Amino acid sequence: MKMWRSISAGMAALLVACVAQAQDYPSKPIKVVVPAVAGGMTDGFVRIIGDNYQKNWGQPVVMEHRGGAGGIIATQHVATAPADGYTLLMGNIGPLSLNQSLYSSIPYDAEKDLAPVALVATYQNILVVHPSLPVRTVKELIELAKAKPGTLTFSSAGVGQSHHLSGEMFKSQAGVDMVHVPYKGGAPAVTDLVGGHVDMMFSNIPLVIQHIRTGALRALAVTGPKRSAAFPDVPTMIESGLPEYNVISWLALVAPAKTPPEIVKRLNDEAIKALNSEEGRRHLETISADAGVGDPEYLAKFMADERAKWAKVIKAANIKLEQ
Repeated sequence: MKMWRSISAGMAALLVACVAQAQDYPSKPIKVVVPAVAGGMTDGFVRIIGDNYQKNWGQPVVMEHRGGAGGIIATQHVATAPADGYTLLMGNIGPLSLNQSLYSSIPYDAEKDLAPVALVATYQNILVVHPSLPVRTVKELIELAKAKPGTLTFSSAGVGQSHHLSGEMFKSQAGVDMVHVPYKGGAPAVTDLVGGHVDMMFSNIPLVIQHIRTGALRALAVTGPKRSAAFPDVPTMIESGLPEYNVISWLALVAPAKTPPEIVKRLNDEAIKALNSEEGRRHLETISADAGVGDPEYLAKFMADERAKWAKVIKAANIKLEQ
């Protein structure tokens, strides 16, 4: 009985301490780590959410870029940081879903070592081809790929990136054989596509939006479940005859595991408010993205579903990376 009282007293003390910590939060600057070099699409979301945190809480938000190793360096840094809400990660599909299956070993477990905070944004990829390729629909592309197996090429920002895996899913579902040409980043992959050195790319829309509008590239289909507001005349892959094809990229805010739920909720509430603000909606529209929705529990299930989906694609394509 005495031991039970001791345990109960300890738990009560811990609960009081957690509540007090949440009530005092934040009492110092918050750091948001970005798993990429400066200047990418993620930076804008960190600034919008960070400005809202600072406006409402009176503490500055510092953005820290830790690129390299497919996001592993940045994600490990946050996963091993104190679980106090002062070190966050603005992660994406790579380090939070793909890496678990891509790498034979990584120094963190995205499910066990990180606490979901908020799904920030979702955005589609888009299948674009060089105008010299004699196809105007996905059906025509599949017919050409089957007539010339192993000759058509698609570029990507690198092995295991969403551009690459979108292509692998297409190959599997369409029953075609195409050659993957990886680059060190999305920009050079697009540059060589525009130059006619490769045939196609499953690109993020912001990377190619201007090239589509000028006619330098031809859009065949978007990869998500609905048409893009930026290109309403471009059909989805589902509409184009691949009923199981559904690919979206995304950004999500996460914290170290065991961050107090009260702090996670506060971070979630203010992040969603920022995304629904006039500035947030304008930024989303600029890059043809949709605001994230839902609470931390929604994000946890969303990421788990994404990990399961891509694990099948990665296994089927026999992709394995080493750090």
